Amino acid sequence: MTLPRLIVTSGEPAGVGPDLCIAIAQREWPCELVFAGDRELFAQRAKALSTKIELRSAELHHAPIAQRAGVLNVLHVPTAVGVTTGELNPDNASYVLKMLDAAIAGCTAGTFAAMVTAPVQKSVIADSGVPFSGHTEYLAEKTGAALPVMMLTAGTLRVALATTHLPLNAVSDAITPALLDEVLTILDADLRTKFRIERPRILVCGLNPHAGESGHLGREEIETITPTLERLRARGLQLIGPAPADTAFTPRMLERADAVLAMFHDQGLPVLKFAGFGNAVNVTLGLPIIRTSVDHGTALDLAGSGTADAGSLIAAVELALELARKQ
Repeated sequence: MTLPRLIVTSGEPAGVGPDLCIAIAQREWPCELVFAGDRELFAQRAKALSTKIELRSAELHHAPIAQRAGVLNVLHVPTAVGVTTGELNPDNASYVLKMLDAAIAGCTAGTFAAMVTAPVQKSVIADSGVPFSGHTEYLAEKTGAALPVMMLTAGTLRVALATTHLPLNAVSDAITPALLDEVLTILDADLRTKFRIERPRILVCGLNPHAGESGHLGREEIETITPTLERLRARGLQLIGPAPADTAFTPRMLERADAVLAMFHDQGLPVLKFAGFGNAVNVTLGLPIIRTSVDHGTALDLAGSGTADAGSLIAAVELALELARKQ
């Protein structure tokens, strides 16, 4: 059986991404790991971390070989300008995007079975003049995906989001029958095809406190969410809810579900991150490729210090490998 080959993009060059790549390359993996980034940057950061690493050029024309401890297989993408650890520079925004483009192209062509992304700094890319709201939206645009769905996992807990990075006062208008139909259809389909769950059970949160309490605390559940769930149940989806968000994450409710759909970012993710921060994984659903990522940011203050925790990137690689094997 051919080993999967995964591409890991090293993210914001001034942040902890290069450190984390070096850290996970210190262990053996039952797949080939290719690390996208500047070869000299990896060498400089390894020196700062007092970590011995063997830098090799990725040989993509050969059959994949298992990752050996202490070896960094580099898909070299040169930085635009020099990197000062911990200091953002918009001039290197193009470098970050070139890494992503190389990973997307390789996954689309079948060179890589999955991509794993270290964190990027959205603000510095935007400051460079490139409209950029995040990995998720960028990957969707580049792969032609109509609607990407963000889902985070921590162990057996899976939490997907109906809306992502919206101001709270914009969420209600964004929760439409069309959006819920599309998000739940994608969530159900990817749980089946990527996670190999034969009949996914999805627990859907309400938007309002107490799921609206029969309309006394809001009517979105009555007018939008419940009718949409009923239509999707008629199509065969296994849906529970809408459930009050303050009880949806209790053990009794979670044992009935394979995934939870939260209506907005801070309804679902605080629970998920409390359950597994530092070891949680961000998965983008609705894409024609497999993509996982860490659950944290660039941690500029930790870059080069040797104190950054690689747990989330390890978990992201493990999940990407698991999903690649199931394809």
